[in-house]
Amino acid sequence: MSMNLKFLLSAAICAAGWAQSAAAISNLELIAVGSLGGTNDLSGLTGNLENGLAKSILGGVGSGLAYAGNNLFLATPDRGPNATAWNSALEDTTSYISRFHTISMNLSATASGAYAYTLVPTLQATTKLYSPTALVYGTVGSGGVSGTPSENSVGVNYFTGRSDGYDATQNSVSPNNGRFDPEAIRMSNDGSKVYVSDEYGAYLYEFDKATGARTRAFALPGNLAVATQGPTTASEGSPTNTTGRVANKGMEGLAITPDGSKLIGVMQAPLLQDTNKSVRIVTVDIASGTTHEYAYQLTTGSGISEILAINNDEFLVDERDGKGLGDGTNAVVKQLFKINLSGATDVTSMAGDLAAQKVTKSLFLDVKAALNAKGITSAQVPAKMEAMAWGADIIDSGELFHTLYLANDNDFVPGIAGGNNFYVFAVKASELQSFQAQAVPLPAAAFLMAPALAGMVGLRRRRRA
Repeated sequence: MSMNLKFLLSAAICAAGWAQSAAAISNLELIAVGSLGGTNDLSGLTGNLENGLAKSILGGVGSGLAYAGNNLFLATPDRGPNATAWNSALEDTTSYISRFHTISMNLSATASGAYAYTLVPTLQATTKLYSPTALVYGTVGSGGVSGTPSENSVGVNYFTGRSDGYDATQNSVSPNNGRFDPEAIRMSNDGSKVYVSDEYGAYLYEFDKATGARTRAFALPGNLAVATQGPTTASEGSPTNTTGRVANKGMEGLAITPDGSKLIGVMQAPLLQDTNKSVRIVTVDIASGTTHEYAYQLTTGSGISEILAINNDEFLVDERDGKGLGDGTNAVVKQLFKINLSGATDVTSMAGDLAAQKVTKSLFLDVKAALNAKGITSAQVPAKMEAMAWGADIIDSGELFHTLYLANDNDFVPGIAGGNNFYVFAVKASELQSFQAQAVPLPAAAFLMAPALAGMVGLRRRRRA
């Protein structure tokens, strides 16, 4: 079965309800908003964290988002609920076990209302991430409270959000460190592995999708690492370190090329040794581990949250500020830029002002403006709009659209930063002809339905005038 047929069959499954809607949708329109409810995940964890919150607390799922075929997505929260104070020497981080969630997204047409479609996210599973080999956990400044998860067992050493979980004799990219701050997730083309990037290291790890076991640690360039690690942002910053990632601003975004051969990570902010708003993009060949670095220059945003492949050379970059819901201010910059790495200059051996080597970019979507157009005020736009993934295609009024999902990181404080929200945009296929879908596998049930679905692909949604 060809990749395109798989993708269209997936779209047909997701769009199985042929409900009517008031008017045809337009390119880059916000067509649906959905929120994942509940207060606990499906990790099976019991008891409380050091700050008194449940180990199974559900939140922050918009740190990373990946399409997993049909109507399924993988979402990862970051290092946990450190907005609740318990120990400032650890920046209130806890031994929250790193994990990813499997979420179904039911997208269906709406007869009327503010949005042309209705989105219903449902939590299906939670997978905890661990190392089969021993990890280093800390007790720095923790008042004697161990950072080693009580759930550990022989061959199962969980990664956690505790900021003191590092080997002080190594630099920050040591794979022996127990601390992990997941910020992006992607799935391999065969569906057997997930790739997760992090801010602490920066780290880039491969995990078995079914079990959550780490199967590989990619060797990232040494210029991303800080030589002296610490449990707080202040202890890792200047003058302690003068090169490497800025504390808590490591590899924030991650893409995988549609052919499944490369991972493309992006740092959140310029490295300590770089200037003039130059942010590094790091490409990793999955088979060989070979890396290259390229320069992206921020426009008006203060950092980058995500990167998403359009094809093997072109990508969307999510550039934003930290303002909006959760920050108590009005959002100003939430924009997606389109870039092309083909022919770009490798800046691995360079430092300082990389503006002369920057990749070319063009504005693809002003997210804040699109949300404002649907009545979502700037104060209601999430401050941390961090995750981005393609979904299944839809056919609307006779035209093919790609669906683009964005999600927010609510820092586990929905009362302040809003719910675990997902925002769906429609992208006309005719306006993005260079798009290539990742060859994600369909669930077995979909193949059983393939003969019937083959006839559904040609159907068109009916619209009221």
